[in-house]
Amino acid sequence: MSDVHDAALQRAIAAISQSDPLIKLLQQVTLGKMKPTDAGLRAVTESWLQTYRKVIETTPLTPAALARLDPGPRLDVLIRAGVLDPSHEAGRSLRLSFEQKMAQAGSD
Repeated sequence: MSDVHDAALQRAIAAISQSDPLIKLLQQVTLGKMKPTDAGLRAVTESWLQTYRKVIETTPLTPAALARLDPGPRLDVLIRAGVLDPSHEAGRSLRLSFEQKMAQAGSD
């Protein structure tokens, strides 16, 4: 991976990580200190989903780098914890954006 591509991937990861609810807030849900439906957690999760989608859609990444940003596993954790419903519009939209970008990257 070239330095330019590596730098783009690192910036993408940093942007996504800044508002990631899994890092601190999901632990609070797991410990029972916060409910999955808590308004603050919802707000952070919604913001994170929007940021993630924007990064996926706007960052020029190689197919290998893009694969490292697959939102599927993180979305699955949020669904299992009850923070997101499987039919949540922003979650579905993020998955679709990722799949489209992967298909596009594979055809380039």
